[in-house]
Amino acid sequence: MVSDNTPTSRHHGAPKHGDALLAGLLRCRRCGRKLTVRYTGAKHDIPRYSCWRGLLDNGEPRCIAFGGLRVDDAIKDALLRVVEPGAITAAAEAEAQVASRRDQVRDALARDLEAARYGADRAFRQYDAADPENRLVAAELEARWNRALARAAEIEAKIAAHDTATPRPSSLAALDAAALGTDLRTVWEAPTTDARLKKRIVRTVILEVVADIDDDASEIVLLIHWIGGVHTELRLPKRRRGQRNSTAPEIIAAVRQLVLLANDDLIAGILNRNGLLTGHGNRWTRERVTALRSHHKIPVFRPAPDGTEPWLNLTNAARLLGVTTKTLRLAAEAGSIEGVHPLPDGPWIFARAELGKPPAQQLTQRARQNPKYPTGSHPDQQNLFTSEV
Repeated sequence: MVSDNTPTSRHHGAPKHGDALLAGLLRCRRCGRKLTVRYTGAKHDIPRYSCWRGLLDNGEPRCIAFGGLRVDDAIKDALLRVVEPGAITAAAEAEAQVASRRDQVRDALARDLEAARYGADRAFRQYDAADPENRLVAAELEARWNRALARAAEIEAKIAAHDTATPRPSSLAALDAAALGTDLRTVWEAPTTDARLKKRIVRTVILEVVADIDDDASEIVLLIHWIGGVHTELRLPKRRRGQRNSTAPEIIAAVRQLVLLANDDLIAGILNRNGLLTGHGNRWTRERVTALRSHHKIPVFRPAPDGTEPWLNLTNAARLLGVTTKTLRLAAEAGSIEGVHPLPDGPWIFARAELGKPPAQQLTQRARQNPKYPTGSHPDQQNLFTSEV
């Protein structure tokens, strides 16, 4: 029996239980032992691969360990890139080969039927030309004719059975190959797809995966040994604890700026309006924004006690300068006046201190000197929005 610790082992066994895609396929590059998998997290559904057979068996230091979610995703993407076009081509080729074999069988039966019918017709002519008085000859010719008819009927029955057993042409041939590839990925990623089926697919095309950690580059190094002898190396950044479900840095940076003039409820609405989700893929709520701020130590928005806000949105900043919101927005986009626009569908943010500096005053003077573009809206015009993007 081949030892599990032998690097040349080609027997990785049946798919293991659990969601870990590579359970039983990963091998440590440093010691040659297979990596084990354990599940962590609140629901015990987050796999983590570790090489600690040496620790358990001989008390040796543990070699390597890393989270399994990113590794499984990388292997899945690599496998789908390899399998999708190959699977479609192989399926089409196999279907064509089977159809060709069916056609060859039916052609052979058709030729046999033609020969049997010719033999039956020839036997009938011989029987018909025989002298009825010669009973022995007539009886023999009649027996030959009957045997030829039975042979033809037997072949006709075989052709009918063959046509009945032949399935209808598959509709796969009419589908686009790219659509099939998309469907394959969709089926793979569907939550109803059995994890054991995915593992069987992986074990069909992958012999094993040799894993190591590049400590200098902080990367996980994977060498995929495909069935057939081809090798592929993947390098993945090593994930920090809790990083997979963490909020995107861009969202955190936007929240740091939005708290200058918006409360948590309003920030949640702005994030949802921009189509942004939490690290777990949920929509934002006031409670989730509050939790994000608390975790990253972002201060909460508090209105100024004297009513003089240090940060203004586009509408209030334009009113302070006495210009239209369009004039101020174009100046901010051109960089003439310093302003912050954290999200495409969100408010502009201006510091009150910046609006008192010469660039802002010059903008006001230029707007007043150009009668074609009024400096502001009519005092009687009502504003339907509290903030303008």
